[in-house]
Amino acid sequence: MGFWFFMLAMGLLFPAIMILFGAVFTKAAPKRINYIFGYRTELSMKNRDTWEFAHKYFGKLWFRLGLLLIPITVIPMLFVIGNSENVVATVGLIVSFVNTVTLIIPIFFTEKALNKAFDKDGNRKVE
Repeated sequence: MGFWFFMLAMGLLFPAIMILFGAVFTKAAPKRINYIFGYRTELSMKNRDTWEFAHKYFGKLWFRLGLLLIPITVIPMLFVIGNSENVVATVGLIVSFVNTVTLIIPIFFTEKALNKAFDKDGNRKVE
């Protein structure tokens, strides 16, 4: 049962990180455009406007997806309570894979939103 709790806790790390950083990024982007922390792509780092837009957009996606991942993580793990460590590990691995993919997918949507709102030089497009 100890291994099951460990795998559940590890599976919930992704949603927790997404919810935490999603909330932080939605409220405010890092103060300085930097290469170490934050949503860092070529277009998001063009200027302050693109930096803030990307963080707000990405933060909302991460926050919502983090909330969605909680039941996606917990429910499969509930089905394997009391099973062998191999079964628990296999389900935990599948849950971790789903969480990892969900962690990355928002990048594509954020880049699409950035390209829709800004030109390649980081200037807002006129609608």
